[in-house]
Amino acid sequence: MDLMRFFEPAAVFSAGSSAALVGWIVLIFLPRRFALLFAIPQYVIPFALGLLYAAMILPRIFSGDGGFGSIEDVRTLFQDDAALTGGWLHYLAFDLFIGAWIARRADEIGLPRLIQAPILVATFMLGPVGLVIFLCIRAFYWREKDA
Repeated sequence: MDLMRFFEPAAVFSAGSSAALVGWIVLIFLPRRFALLFAIPQYVIPFALGLLYAAMILPRIFSGDGGFGSIEDVRTLFQDDAALTGGWLHYLAFDLFIGAWIARRADEIGLPRLIQAPILVATFMLGPVGLVIFLCIRAFYWREKDA
């Protein structure tokens, strides 16, 4: 297999998206009592996506075309498909990592999995919206349990 072909933005986009989807399926549907299984969405996939992100974005940041200093710099940076794919991998890695954090905290407070599932789906689809929903529910749920 040609390694450079693997790093084509379309191939990396597809591989990263598929890996993240596997992580979300494990996180939402499979038991979390098995540490090795839970480590897949919590650490393994975000780590792999982070490595791919670094491979896609770092060469572009140091090329001088765009950056993160202004909205114009970001726009210029993301005109490059490899940098844009890197940005996508960034979202996938952090959303999945935060989803695993939410799942662990939800389990710790005894939040039922049927309530967790829509929160995790919201995190998968809308990132910070899922986190905000969880933080609000957690605050309310703790209040109810303490009453």
